Amino acid sequence: MVVVAILAAGKGTRMKSTLPKVLHSLGGRSLIERVLNSVEPMQPSRRMIIVGYQSEEVKVAMQSIPNLEFVEQTKQLGTGHAIQQLLPHLEGYNGDLLVLNGDVPLLRQQTLENLLKTHREHKNAATILTANLPEPKGYGRVFCNGDNIVQQIVEDKDCTAAQKQNRCINAGIYCFRWQDLAKVLPHLEANNAQKEYYLTDAVTQVAPVMAVDVEDYQEILGINDRLQLAGAYEILQRRIKESWMAAGVTIIDPNSVTIDETVELQPDVIIEPQTHLRGHTVIKTGCRIGPGSLIENSEIGENTTIRFSVITDSSVESSVIIGPYAHLRGHAQVSAGCRIGNFVELKNTTLGSNTKVAHLSYLGDTTTGTKVNIGAGTITANYDGFKKHPTIIGDRTGTGSNSVLVAPITLGNDVYIAAGSTVAQDIPDDCLVVARERPVMKPGWVTKKRESQSK
Repeated sequence: MVVVAILAAGKGTRMKSTLPKVLHSLGGRSLIERVLNSVEPMQPSRRMIIVGYQSEEVKVAMQSIPNLEFVEQTKQLGTGHAIQQLLPHLEGYNGDLLVLNGDVPLLRQQTLENLLKTHREHKNAATILTANLPEPKGYGRVFCNGDNIVQQIVEDKDCTAAQKQNRCINAGIYCFRWQDLAKVLPHLEANNAQKEYYLTDAVTQVAPVMAVDVEDYQEILGINDRLQLAGAYEILQRRIKESWMAAGVTIIDPNSVTIDETVELQPDVIIEPQTHLRGHTVIKTGCRIGPGSLIENSEIGENTTIRFSVITDSSVESSVIIGPYAHLRGHAQVSAGCRIGNFVELKNTTLGSNTKVAHLSYLGDTTTGTKVNIGAGTITANYDGFKKHPTIIGDRTGTGSNSVLVAPITLGNDVYIAAGSTVAQDIPDDCLVVARERPVMKPGWVTKKRESQSK
């Protein structure tokens, strides 16, 4: 049995933000969500978030996640003080406590599982996560014997020159036998310049304490400012892209591509440069995405090609060609075999299979049948200034260039709209529609106009 406690009470002043630090986004999830995800496979019996600064905002942001418990730390007096707040909530508890930080979002599940496993196998009172940093300046050093039993933790400012050669640092991630910790928590003292109660002081008062080294020190990097947030994003992106390439996805220029952790890719997808995949997006096998495309919260079917285009909250079936410079939004649905070309926008529109919208068109709140051909510059006038209205276009219907369909309107099957027409009424099947004024020609008008202006 393990209880997880996440420290999330700090102000995060170096972020220079009105948003609590733990709610800042990293690759599609907040920092604290990432911490919670890392412990989910361990199935903790309780997940306790210690909140303080803007606690209500944190609670609201986390309300969609079930079975979280929030513990108030009204005054932020250090990590030891934060864990002291758990005493009344864990009275009588006889298991382990895993202490994590809400601003350390890169910890891998395997790292925490190894920490807990080591803690239990060796029956430790406490087990701490340590890391060997290439540049440990500013971090407290951890000194262990040959069996990784912690002998001493020395703050950087208190280290001798010889001690500073030790690159093993305390990562601030702990696993405690709760009953041992609960005995010493009430006796912590704030005998330091900051007048704070440190959890490291509790570590030195229980025994045995063992250190477990993290394999990749980047896992324990915390987020204190925007620069560190950007650095963490770079690390996360490298992990994500390496994982997908190992799974059979081609990413032609990884440095120019970003992929949220929530995205799903199938083998034999090709991601071109300057492409960005966001949210709950699924790209199926055989697709070629990019260059220069943004896809967010959308599903793309097999063998589809998308170039220099933006797709949000939409679905595209197989063997579709999109772009360049197309925009699909507002739950657009594109059936198999369609072609959506240059500077076309679809909003809340469903296209039947093998439909073509090739150039410079806008279809809003529209439903088409199969094998429809939308001519260049066709516009559905779906907004009357107060409400949106639907357009329905039947099978094998085509519109000529620069047609305007004034909604609400239904065009039947096998209808052809002549170029330049404005159509404002329903059209039955098998019709040619010419809805334009005949030109009025006045021979000699230009010459007369010039003569009158020269007088």
